[in-house]
Amino acid sequence: MDKKGRIGQSRKRGTASEYYYAYIPQLLPPIPALDMSQLYPLLDKANVVIGRLDGVGRLLPEPDLFLYFYVRKEAVLSSQIEGTQSSLSDLLLYENDKIPGVPEHDVKEVSNYVAAMEYGLQRLRDDDFPLSLRLICEIHSILLKDGRGGRNQPGEFRRSQNWIGGTRPGNAKYVPPPWEEVIPLMGDLEKFWHDEKQSLPTLVKAALIHVQFESIHPFLDGNGRLGRLLITFLLCVDGLLDKPLLYLSLFFKTHRQQYYDHLQAVRETGDWEAWIRFFLEGVVDTTNQAISVTQEILALFKKDREKIETLRQSAPSALQVHHYLQQHCVTDISRIVKQCQLSPPTVTKALGHLVDLGIAEEITGKERNRTYVYRQYLDVLMQGIGGD
Repeated sequence: MDKKGRIGQSRKRGTASEYYYAYIPQLLPPIPALDMSQLYPLLDKANVVIGRLDGVGRLLPEPDLFLYFYVRKEAVLSSQIEGTQSSLSDLLLYENDKIPGVPEHDVKEVSNYVAAMEYGLQRLRDDDFPLSLRLICEIHSILLKDGRGGRNQPGEFRRSQNWIGGTRPGNAKYVPPPWEEVIPLMGDLEKFWHDEKQSLPTLVKAALIHVQFESIHPFLDGNGRLGRLLITFLLCVDGLLDKPLLYLSLFFKTHRQQYYDHLQAVRETGDWEAWIRFFLEGVVDTTNQAISVTQEILALFKKDREKIETLRQSAPSALQVHHYLQQHCVTDISRIVKQCQLSPPTVTKALGHLVDLGIAEEITGKERNRTYVYRQYLDVLMQGIGGD
């Protein structure tokens, strides 16, 4: 198959002293059409494991609780790809009004990612708002709010040239389309994802849209994070996922160079099929990991409940505090008192039992204003993230 027709145009820009070539991608869908014969076996496998993940997720006693932490894990991973240094425990401490010993800008960016994700899902699900350029801009404004990208036109498509790698367009690894092409290209992308005549499977469609979005690079900052968010939004909108439990940032982070190489190969050779295979491999790998983590968490909760039940008379209050730790695995006595409506002495005693049982751990070493962590639970959630 001759794939040259899929390659976009390179437009010469700049001045006589230095010029560069900005890339303008071809519109979707790819022409000639995708060779689906080599994609269907992997696509079927991906759909099967996504169905398993949806089923396992329903076994959780509180699916929204798992989702709460899974969303935050994705926020940390996606932000780490962009160079932030925050860990999941940093974010949880930050959300508990305990500023961690890392640059606050880093953890603020991760917190913004969580807010942007939750806002987008709420608009799509509860408000029945369509996935549109308007919503993308709204999400982007939250993503960059008060962060290091706050001066880069949050919520607005760029009005100047950007680039990836290098110090200027002239020595960049990749130069996206000129700014005046951004709105027309994004408008065509919006038409593609709403085109009901397209019979492409949802996962393939999401793979195409992700690359096209990254190639357009419509904002001055936050394109990578928003592009990864779009994958999850698309899968939820099309009904492939009941809850947003699938995120590819860990796979992209682990295989970062391959990820960037595939994006560039689409632009230079038109090889969409190789990218889609890589994308589907990521879906299978990530989904299997999510299933494994879910099963590990269920087993941990069951094991720890059985430990607590051996406390007899002290078991009810300890079980109540244990349940709260499942919702907030980094917390303190005052928050537990307020949420569980237990007295400070009762909470203190219950936490003492949980510490003795190896379930909870006090991490400050102080006599007052102590902070407790559900260590084994946090360790499971942090798999693949790094940091502490």
